[in-house]
Amino acid sequence: MSLNDPRWGNNSQGNGDDKRGDDRRGGNQGPPDLEDLWRDFNQRLSGMLGGKRGGRGGGEGGGPQFPQLSFRQFGGGIGALIALILVVWLASGFYIVDANQRGVVLRFGKYIETTEPGLRWRLPAPIESNEVVDLTGVRTVEVGYRGSERNKVLREALMLTDDENIINIQFAVQYVLVSPEKYLFNNRQPDESVMQAAESAMREIVGKSKMDFVLYEGREQMAANAHETIQKILDRYDTGIQVSRVTMQNAQPPEQVQAAFDDAVKAGQDRERLRNEGEAYANDVIPRARGTASRLIEEANAYRARVVANAEGEAGRFSQVLTEYRRAPEVTRERLYLETMQQVMSKTSKVMVDAKGNGNLLFMPLDKLMQAAGAQGSHDAAPAPTTSGPATPAPAPRAESSMDSRSRDLMARDRERGER
Repeated sequence: MSLNDPRWGNNSQGNGDDKRGDDRRGGNQGPPDLEDLWRDFNQRLSGMLGGKRGGRGGGEGGGPQFPQLSFRQFGGGIGALIALILVVWLASGFYIVDANQRGVVLRFGKYIETTEPGLRWRLPAPIESNEVVDLTGVRTVEVGYRGSERNKVLREALMLTDDENIINIQFAVQYVLVSPEKYLFNNRQPDESVMQAAESAMREIVGKSKMDFVLYEGREQMAANAHETIQKILDRYDTGIQVSRVTMQNAQPPEQVQAAFDDAVKAGQDRERLRNEGEAYANDVIPRARGTASRLIEEANAYRARVVANAEGEAGRFSQVLTEYRRAPEVTRERLYLETMQQVMSKTSKVMVDAKGNGNLLFMPLDKLMQAAGAQGSHDAAPAPTTSGPATPAPAPRAESSMDSRSRDLMARDRERGER
């Protein structure tokens, strides 16, 4: 019966209700349900408040009267409620840890232990609490961009090189956890620490490198150096994080100077092309020049060897002639004279001979005599030409015959002297 029931303040009806309430209580000695317990609590509270107001007018009998609950009935309902709450509170201490996770148990905020995968139980809150940390999942920190390369973060991406050029670098750092307790308690924001360490390491590496090295041939080396430097920083912070990979996404000049940089790149390419062409021309010309120089050197060496050999031969021959001259001076002198005259006469076609004793100067046209001798050899059978006039003998045959006889005489003398 609710408080708004009009029969609640009526004595006659109230007595009947009390009798029915007594019948219900007497018929069922078990604990009442929660609805009855709550209704009785409201009635008792209303009776306490109404009794104070009704004390003033109690002589008139007009105040409301509430049913009285026994302490035994009220205590049984409270105990059941407390037991239910206690069971729910103890059940809140169960938690599940997956295979790739680890559980960290805290007691009043202090680290107690790290639990393995499975169904685990701890003391309920606020005594103990737990944190579940994923160890096998790969986490990624992006520096210089967010999501895609188009979403640039210039505050992180712009860096200064060693040759005082500004470049735009975007890279990502992937890492895993190796110690959940260090990850949770040694640093307030470990993921932010990874980003700051990555940015600091990359700025240090870029600041020690040239612009061309950063943009072209040095990307792999920069990633390896950044991986090592970031890991050293995180180990010094004792974060419990292991860097697995550093990936260079993009490296380019700022957009404001992209056109000028493209021109500089083209000029560098032209320079390399011209240099290659010059090297190709040098590779073609230099070997030929070296070959020509080697040939000239060999020819000079051969000429020197020939001249030296001739000189040595002439010196040896002169030594032999000197030896012979010392043995027979007259004979050697005459032989040298004849050999010299033979060499001289072989190079001329006309000879003037001064015969001793006669005082006559003989002229010998050797060229004509040689031509005539050749013609006579080719026309031995031909008859001699006839002329109508008187024939005059030519002096040349006589001179030739006399010259031949003299030559034979000289040769005979030489042989005789040689025999002696």
